[in-house]
Order: sequence, then C-alpha cells, then structure tokens
Amino acid sequence: MEAQALSPEIIQDTVSTLAPSDTIPADRINNLISSALNSSILAFSDEWFAPASNLTNPKPPVFRPGVFVDTGKWYDGWETRRHNPEPYDWVIIKLGVASGRVNGVEIDTAFFDGNHAEAVQVQGCYEVGEAADEQVVKEDYTEWREVLGHRECGATQRQAWVVDDERDITHVRLCMFPDGGIARFRLYGQVVPIFPTSTDQEVELSSATMGGMVLSASEEHFGSSKSNLLLPGRGVDMGDGWETRRSRGKGHVDWVVVRLGARGQIRRIVVDTAFYKGNYPQSMRLDACDCGDETPNAEDPRWTEVLGLQRLGPNKEHEYADQSLSNVEGAAYTHLKMTIVPDGGVKRFRVFGTMG
Repeated sequence: MEAQALSPEIIQDTVSTLAPSDTIPADRINNLISSALNSSILAFSDEWFAPASNLTNPKPPVFRPGVFVDTGKWYDGWETRRHNPEPYDWVIIKLGVASGRVNGVEIDTAFFDGNHAEAVQVQGCYEVGEAADEQVVKEDYTEWREVLGHRECGATQRQAWVVDDERDITHVRLCMFPDGGIARFRLYGQVVPIFPTSTDQEVELSSATMGGMVLSASEEHFGSSKSNLLLPGRGVDMGDGWETRRSRGKGHVDWVVVRLGARGQIRRIVVDTAFYKGNYPQSMRLDACDCGDETPNAEDPRWTEVLGLQRLGPNKEHEYADQSLSNVEGAAYTHLKMTIVPDGGVKRFRVFGTMG
C-alpha cells in the first residue's frame, strides 16, 4: 500500500488543552517571564532541535504532524540534542518586569513524548545595574539560589507547583535533566516594580510591568484574555487584546476592573483599539476609586467618574488628558473601571500619572 504524502492542506495544528496538575492561586497570575512582557532569553547550553525562545510564548503549545525541519521533527518548545555530557541543560531568562516574587512554577511538556525532559530545577537571582545581564550569564556566577527543587516532568504533562519564596529575583535559570524537550515554562508571581524616586515623574501606573493587574471583567468570550489590556506595546493582531461577544439587547455594556501598580494621581489615559477595525466599541467611559487593598466590584458605590462617555474609532490610540478628565485634580486612586458600550474589542488600556 502506498503511503499518503502529507501536504500543507492535510497538516493541521493541534493545540494543547492540558490542565496544570496543581493550582496557582488566582491572585498570583502574573507570568513574570512571558514574552508578552518583553522578557528575554540571555543564554542557553543548547537549542539544537527547537529554540529556547518558545518556552516563554504566552500561547498554548501546538503540534504539527508531519512537519520536519533541517534538524528533524518540528516541535513547539525548547529541545536540546541527545547524550548531554553535563548533568543538565540550562537556559537563563531575564524577567519581563523589573523584579518579582515567585509564587508558582509551571512546566509543560505538551507533545514531547520519548524526547521529554526527565526532570527540572529552577533557580533565581537578584542582579541589577548596567552589567547585570552580563554578570548572570558568566560560568563562574555564584549568586543563583533555589526557587524550585528537583521535580520530575513526565511525557506530555502540564504540571505546576506552588512556591513560597519571599525573595525578589530579576533573572531565572531553568535546569533540565539531563536533556530533551519542554514546551512551556511559566513563572507565576507578584511584580515588584522599581518606581522613580521623584514623585513628580510620570509613570504608567496601570502597566503589567509595574504591577498593574486586571481583576475582573464582564466576559472574555473570544478567548482573548482581559489581562492583555495592560501589556506593553500595541500587540500583533486581534488575538492579544480583549474582545467581548456581540450583544443583542438594549442598554448592554461590558466592563473591566483594573488595579493600578501603585496608588497615584491620574494625568492622562490611553485607550487603544489597534487591529480592531470592524469590531471596536462604539464608545467608552471611565470610573476610578481609592479602595486600598480591597477589590471593588462593578457596582461598588465608591466608583467616581473620571472620564465621561467618549466615542471610539477603529485601529487607533485615543488619548485623554487635561480638560477631558474630571475629579482627578488633588485626588489619588488605586482602581479604574473601563466600561465599553455596547461591546467589542480593545487592545490596550494605559493609565499614566504620578505616585500619590
């Protein structure tokens, strides 16, 4: 019987739907090394079969049957060559935030079966300054400390471990025993931002890199996470924004509640509808509250309007400052609520101001 040749029309991606084997608390959901936060791979021992940069991809790993490249079968992950003469392979990653406190580690070996890593260990360090990146990649660097001890991986498994570590880190090293493949590496924790010393300097209070977090939303139907709103940059397509389903009833609105990285005085606000050209909201409005460590819901009576209803347009950054804003002079806030009317997609939501 003649074997069927695989063509691009036949080959289809299969997305991993594995669930983690342990639970990372819901209030600790920042992935400190996500490439969406502009983390960076500084060095690695080897990446013969598949690049280490795949480890920090925020999207689920995929499988492409029948696809081969120059080095062998295509894998969506980091895969090193066989017969490692050293005890382990390694990769060093700079966090996408100034520093962070680790609360959980996730290792996903989706689709690696027979070529998966047997075990891992995670180490971290705190190194700042202009030469920090050069220091941590040196072979004789001695400041690595254990974040997660030796853990077995298994084939095609997504596993997570809660970590109780109060120390701040800026870089992380993943050790893979002895060699093989890992699809994704996620480092969950709390952002520990480094704020300017001057209280007059404007900062992006809402940015995920400064500790901002989306606490809740009316919905996120199309699988585009609400947390995307606070990421740096303008993204690459509609897949890395926040989009709600089409509403059919009168008076419908969608909303999202954001906790700022620090209490501050609002100076300007940017609402970006990049890539949303036929599915952007008609309009939006903003409310704020000074709620400390509490988590306000959408109906909290403490919400104060800071921006009245504004018309939005497609694929555009909308900036509001000065006379457009209300109730911001001499006031400081910890949370904001953006209400979109009636539904649609928003790429980024940015709140700029001073510490206060």
